[in-house]
Amino acid sequence: MPKQSAGILLYRKFNDVLQVFLVHPGGPFWKNKDDGAWSIPKGEYESDEDPLAAAKREFYEETGQSIDGEFIALKPIKQKSGKIVQAYLVEGDIDAHNIKSNLFEIEWPPKTGKMQSFPEVDRAGWFTVDEARVKINAGQVGLVVELA
Repeated sequence: MPKQSAGILLYRKFNDVLQVFLVHPGGPFWKNKDDGAWSIPKGEYESDEDPLAAAKREFYEETGQSIDGEFIALKPIKQKSGKIVQAYLVEGDIDAHNIKSNLFEIEWPPKTGKMQSFPEVDRAGWFTVDEARVKINAGQVGLVVELA
């Protein structure tokens, strides 16, 4: 069975312009990548776990901020890796400049035996739909298209 992720596509109207909230993955692999590297806040969940509860948990872990509202399930998407992403749409507003992400640990530099911690998300931002289509991981573009 393919891995499953659940996430939240947060949106708002700002000066009558539709915007979506995206996060940029942290760590050395993503450091110099921008277009096509951003994502909705999301993470893996177990088959016996409620996907919406997992999406809310992952949103908090990656931003340090809770989100509430009327959640609408979007059509699941399949990323290149084969992972299935169940996303939930919700209207809201958070401060993209004050996120606080959890950390992950990897061997860095590779083959040195040294472990280093990095934030799972190193920054976040609000983007118009057109900007988001460029910034977001190609496998998640369908989520933005469905919102638009």
